[in-house]
Amino acid sequence: MNLVAVFVGGLVGTALRLSADALLPHGDDAFPLSTLLINVIGSFALGMLVSRLWPVAPEWLRFGLGAGLLGSFTTFSAVAASVVLLAQSGAWLVGLVYLFLSVAGGIGAALLGLRLGRRDTPAIGPDE
Repeated sequence: MNLVAVFVGGLVGTALRLSADALLPHGDDAFPLSTLLINVIGSFALGMLVSRLWPVAPEWLRFGLGAGLLGSFTTFSAVAASVVLLAQSGAWLVGLVYLFLSVAGGIGAALLGLRLGRRDTPAIGPDE
């Protein structure tokens, strides 16, 4: 069941990522806004899920949403490739700014998601 959940989540996450890249395309020498937004949004979503849903969700759902959906939606390899391509095209300063924004934005979004998820509102449970 866990493997099926990861597979289905991966299909959805990959489709969402492709859609975001199609809506915000960029060349090898341009700032990769779509990848930055995808990774920051994915970090926030995972933070919220970990703090709100993980304590009460069945294992298959955690696998499907975490490793499947958000694992295929976000990607560090795209960040690394974008930084290298920017540097190779002479836009090394843009590459460094992008790398900083990706790391700081991702960590900040995850922290915000975790914090908001731990608010006093009741957690979503399997019996609700």
